[in-house]
Amino acid sequence: MLKPNRNNDFANIITGRRSVKLYDEDVKISKEELQAILQEASLAPSSANMQPWRVIVVHSPEGKNKLRPLVQFNARQNDTSAAMLIILGDTRSELYVEDIYNTAVELGKMPSDVRDKQVAQIMSMFPQLPRELKIEIAKVDASLFAMQLMLVARAHGYDTNPMGGFERDKIVSAFDLDDERYVPVMILSIGKAKEAGHESVRLPSEEITFWR
Repeated sequence: MLKPNRNNDFANIITGRRSVKLYDEDVKISKEELQAILQEASLAPSSANMQPWRVIVVHSPEGKNKLRPLVQFNARQNDTSAAMLIILGDTRSELYVEDIYNTAVELGKMPSDVRDKQVAQIMSMFPQLPRELKIEIAKVDASLFAMQLMLVARAHGYDTNPMGGFERDKIVSAFDLDDERYVPVMILSIGKAKEAGHESVRLPSEEITFWR
């Protein structure tokens, strides 16, 4: 457990997070604030800084109606949350590599010779990787983004719930995206809790650690 005197805000964000199933339907989150939350979550790390996470923000009544039959076991979250965030992994994230690294140089965060070397290495390797490996990389990185998003949301005063129970083979195409390129990772509901999520237990660190 984090000690409160280390950093009260950080400790509360970590130890106070709960998975919320029922939200206050009167609480909405503006597009601007949701965009800010997503931007802050995007500070998560990723392989070669390729940032393969993508998000479908389902917040309109029409979007919620389209999503509802695809999340049958999580309908309460869909119906009451401010938004449902469908986290995807992009298997073509190399398309953004030059933009990312050029911006790093422009902002003085990376020397141009380092950019040239790293971009060349990435582009000589990543496009040739098997699709299964690209999916694995995208899912790992998008999961890091999703966890950071849950903590950022809590820092903004909102609650979340990660969900894996949905129609994975239908959800990408249902929202008019290429299901060969984008792979579903999880869905996060976000809003203000109407019922507090219950506190759960975790295995002690001694049970999950192998010392060698």
